[in-house]
Amino acid sequence: MPSACDSPIDDIEDMVSSGDPTPHERQYSRKTVVPRARKRNTQQTTEVLQADSVIPGMQKIWMRTWGCSHNNSDGEYMAGQLAASGYIMTEDPTEADLWLLNSCTVKNPAEDHFRNSIKKAQEQDKKVVLAGCVPQAQPRMDYLKGLSIIGVQQIDRVVEVVDEAVKGHSVRLLGQKKDNGKRLGGARLDLPKIRKNPLIEIISINTGCLNACTYCKTKHARGDLASYPVEELVERARQSFNEGVCEIWLTSEDTGAYGKDIGTDLPTLLWKLVEVIPEGAMLRLGMTNPPYILEHLEEMARILNHPRVYGFLHIPVQSGSDSVLMDMKREYCAEDFRHVVQFLKDRVPGITIATDIICGFPGETDADFQETCDLVREYRFPSLFINQFYPRPGTPAAKMDQVPAQVKKQRTKELSALFHSYNPYDHKIGETQRVLVTEESFDTQYFVAHNKYYEQVLVPKRSEFKGKMVEVEIYEAGKHFLKGRPLKDSQVFSPSLSKPLLKGEVSGLTQEPQVLLQNGSALSQGVLTGFWSLDREGLKLLSIGLAVVAVIVVFAWEKLH
Repeated sequence: MPSACDSPIDDIEDMVSSGDPTPHERQYSRKTVVPRARKRNTQQTTEVLQADSVIPGMQKIWMRTWGCSHNNSDGEYMAGQLAASGYIMTEDPTEADLWLLNSCTVKNPAEDHFRNSIKKAQEQDKKVVLAGCVPQAQPRMDYLKGLSIIGVQQIDRVVEVVDEAVKGHSVRLLGQKKDNGKRLGGARLDLPKIRKNPLIEIISINTGCLNACTYCKTKHARGDLASYPVEELVERARQSFNEGVCEIWLTSEDTGAYGKDIGTDLPTLLWKLVEVIPEGAMLRLGMTNPPYILEHLEEMARILNHPRVYGFLHIPVQSGSDSVLMDMKREYCAEDFRHVVQFLKDRVPGITIATDIICGFPGETDADFQETCDLVREYRFPSLFINQFYPRPGTPAAKMDQVPAQVKKQRTKELSALFHSYNPYDHKIGETQRVLVTEESFDTQYFVAHNKYYEQVLVPKRSEFKGKMVEVEIYEAGKHFLKGRPLKDSQVFSPSLSKPLLKGEVSGLTQEPQVLLQNGSALSQGVLTGFWSLDREGLKLLSIGLAVVAVIVVFAWEKLH
């Protein structure tokens, strides 16, 4: 029996014959019909008009970031894109419509703070968008269910996620960026951003790492090494200096591994960056693990002696015991670390070496711990980050035999006491130093500057010093700082190529006006920004107009009926 569908239709237009009325003719064929008003039922209660009045891009957003400088850089990029898109960034969480929480997964306490912030936001009926390493590494955690997530490599799409979140939708973007199957470093470096400190630019030179440390959860989120090209990093530095930045921080999970995936290396990048650093401005290197710095010691010593590069390096040792380092899969021994430190101290006189220690790693014995203490006594590190071990879910170390909690606490306390038993800066009293002033102290009583070796120097709080090089005499030393008195005849030197952006001003926008954040509140420039910053905002403004027209039409219809 023939089917009713035996005659194929090649196109939808085949269903319409030439004799059929056109849509225009159908619309106006009943010319004699006269619309008649319907009498309103006066007994009926007036109906409340329900309309979707949520227009993305008009809300206030509060953002909090936990963790490393890489996370802070991601936060600055997300804030910049949201502000450029018309959202109002606020420093007051209570007045915000949406909380953007940028998490850290290194230690349990950081994740606990993150979880508590989510709960607090929900209790206050705030919309929530989650970012950072925690949701990237464990998106199926119970307390993350139903919430919007922006992945660490998807921060360039934060506006899309927030747009949907303010409308009550849940969106998750957790994919990896690739080019022809090759993993990329992440979002573009030329995105708009709001620098937490307008004088400091944080540049992520790569994401991920080559190691597989048994305790590390960050690797689950950031993945394998993926480096940005040298040219893009140099261009980002050049743009930053043109916006009044006077200090650049290079950051990543391991700066020493930079370039191994793209056929270059860290010294090559650093020499290129030095070419674009203005006189008086400074470059600070981020954390590097011992295995990769070992390959470039001679070249790194030359770079760290450069007048526009801080004589500072953060090299985490984690333990002074080879047995523990082997269990951690750190790929070096304690003697390797000693070799790196001693070489740099000999070739870069005055260099500051910062390091990290983990107390109570699974299997750590009293003898292992004493080897760590011996290392600290030997080098008397001026900057020492002491961490009690926390087993992170999903890591091999979490399945190892754990050191009792009380023992971990005792070792942490003992190592902290050792660190506080010496004063690394007493011998510097009376020295004359050139320092770069970039911040305000926590107690707001001083400006914070750093000398060539990135040692913290507190100077008088004079407005003319901010963002400038000042010559000072050291008159006091504390455990973590020096105090400097400006010399009478010294001149204040400005390293900036131009006037720095205002606090909260959006970097990377070439058209005005820009959205500002001052003292926790934004200037009411959101609508104007829509006209000037991004093409998508023109559509947003058009949608507002159409929504108003729709409400008017519905109201008129009700009047007629």
